[in-house]
Amino acid sequence: MILSFDQSKKLLTKYKIPFVKGELVESKTAAFNFVKKYGYPVVLKIDLPNILHKTDIGGVILDINNKEKLILSWDKLSKLGKVLIQKQIGGVGLIIGAKKDPIFGPIIMFGLGGIFAEALKDVSFRLAPINKKEAKEMISEIKGYKILKGYRGQEPVNLLKLEQILLLLSDLITKEKIQEIDLNPVMADSKKAIIVDAKILI
Repeated sequence: MILSFDQSKKLLTKYKIPFVKGELVESKTAAFNFVKKYGYPVVLKIDLPNILHKTDIGGVILDINNKEKLILSWDKLSKLGKVLIQKQIGGVGLIIGAKKDPIFGPIIMFGLGGIFAEALKDVSFRLAPINKKEAKEMISEIKGYKILKGYRGQEPVNLLKLEQILLLLSDLITKEKIQEIDLNPVMADSKKAIIVDAKILI
């Protein structure tokens, strides 16, 4: 079974894994109230746990930065199912995951996210539980590490925040009855690293 947004958020919050501001909204008024609280830009997504790639069915609308676009996006997605609104976060997109292998047990993964996750397979792995040294090594092993360190004048991302997420996820996968967890993307910049989307299989 794949956990819903609320179930995923609850589990991540339990382990203090940072998750982007977001709410399930049942009306345009609720969506407007969210914007009043957190501001634009926002993202709208359909909340259908069994759909692994929401973008493939047009279930994600980015860069919503005004009332008109919010109304149009709501009208489109509300026909497909429950609607999730989130604050849109910038930065470098990463993927952090974990699963319980039938032979090796809990395994942690780290790599570049988004389309790079599938196209480049630029990832590193460790058996869980991991320590701070291993979390640091996982980050430095990927080919995209130079992007994280600051490439061509770009600010480096906050590597300590990424290490912390890896350690917290290691704790989660070793303690909970979870088969697989996919945090993709995790958006990181110089100040923060925060989970934008999570797929958790129990």
